[in-house]
Amino acid sequence: MASQTTLPVPLAELVDQLAKLPGLGPKSALKVAMTLLEWPRPRADGLGEAILRLRERLCLCVHCASLSETPVCPVCADPTRNGEQLCLVAQWDAIMQMEETGLYAGRYLVLGGLLDPLEGVSPGQLRLDVLRAKLAEGAVTECILALGATLAAETTASHIKNLLEREFPAVRLTRLAQGIPLGAEVKYVDKETLSQSLRYRQDL
Repeated sequence: MASQTTLPVPLAELVDQLAKLPGLGPKSALKVAMTLLEWPRPRADGLGEAILRLRERLCLCVHCASLSETPVCPVCADPTRNGEQLCLVAQWDAIMQMEETGLYAGRYLVLGGLLDPLEGVSPGQLRLDVLRAKLAEGAVTECILALGATLAAETTASHIKNLLEREFPAVRLTRLAQGIPLGAEVKYVDKETLSQSLRYRQDL
């Protein structure tokens, strides 16, 4: 005989999917699912349609791999951006933070994550081949690492440093100054701290 506390299948399926999102465990996922059940049908339908539009209308920029509504994002399409500077970020949302400072006028490359052996993230899973291709074009004279100050960020920085020293020794490698707190990620740093870190970046 089935337990009286067994979730109905549609609810259980939604909870299972929600629990896969960052920061949501089974209990939090159930709370979100129950909230959705309480919403009026039009509001719930609107959420579902917004999720579908998210996948249908967004793509990755062919140049920097940032999220964009067009094949080439506004930053890459801007001819006034400095092509000699290439800022490397782990994920696209860090670009928004960098742009808010108003201090950076170069270009970006989204690596797609950070090296983390414990999580199974290896160099082959990052866009290091894209980085090599961009540097091989010869226009970039400086790579700026905007990866944060986590252990995974340090591991990634070390790997990129070795890559540049080995294959592109003429390219200057800098990083955001250590005004960023240890353990922080770029996307969570306040605007003023990020501005100071960018302004006083250091050679690596």
